[in-house]
Amino acid sequence: MVDSREGFSAARRLIDLAEAVRVDPELPRADLAELLAGHGERPAGLTEDAFPEAGAAALRAAARRMAVVLGERDEDRAAEALNALFEEHGTRPRLTRHDGHPWHLHVDRGEGGGWGDWFLASGALALAQLLTEYGRIAWGACAADGCGRFFLATGPGSVRRHCSTGCATRARVAAHRRRRRGEAEA
Repeated sequence: MVDSREGFSAARRLIDLAEAVRVDPELPRADLAELLAGHGERPAGLTEDAFPEAGAAALRAAARRMAVVLGERDEDRAAEALNALFEEHGTRPRLTRHDGHPWHLHVDRGEGGGWGDWFLASGALALAQLLTEYGRIAWGACAADGCGRFFLATGPGSVRRHCSTGCATRARVAAHRRRRRGEAEA
C-alpha cells in the first residue's frame, strides 16, 4: 500500500498486485480495484464501467506474466525480459503528473492501451529503474520451500533470496538438518 512517508511506488504496486494474483489467480475484480485504490489509483477509474471484468482479467494475466520476471535471478535475462515488455507494451516515455502524484514517467499507451498493457509497461519501467539504480536485480520470489512470495530487495546488504528473515532462517535450518542427516548416513 502507499506509504505517505515514501510516496507512491510503482514497484511496490507491482509486487503487491503480482503477489495477490499469485495467492489467488482468480482474484475478484473488486479486490483488484481495492488493491489499486490502495496504491493511489482514482476510485472513479475503478468502477465496474471503467474497470470491467475484462479489464480485471487482463490485469490478472499481466500480473502472471510479470511474475515470471519477478522470479528471474539472472540480470541479463531479466533485462531481456524487460526489453521485450517495453517492445510489446510500451511507447515513447512521457512525463505526467496526475491524481496528486508528482511528475513521473509513463511508458504505457495511455487510455487506449488497456489494463494489461498499462500494468506490463509500468511494471517493466519500475523494474528497469530498480535494475539501473542498484546495478542488480532488486526484487525476487522467495526461495524458501513452499513460499514463493514476491519481494523488493532495495535495502543495503547482499542480494536477498528470501522474502523475510523467517523464511531465510527456516531455509538455513532445513539446509543444516539435511547436511547433518547426510553426514550421519555417510
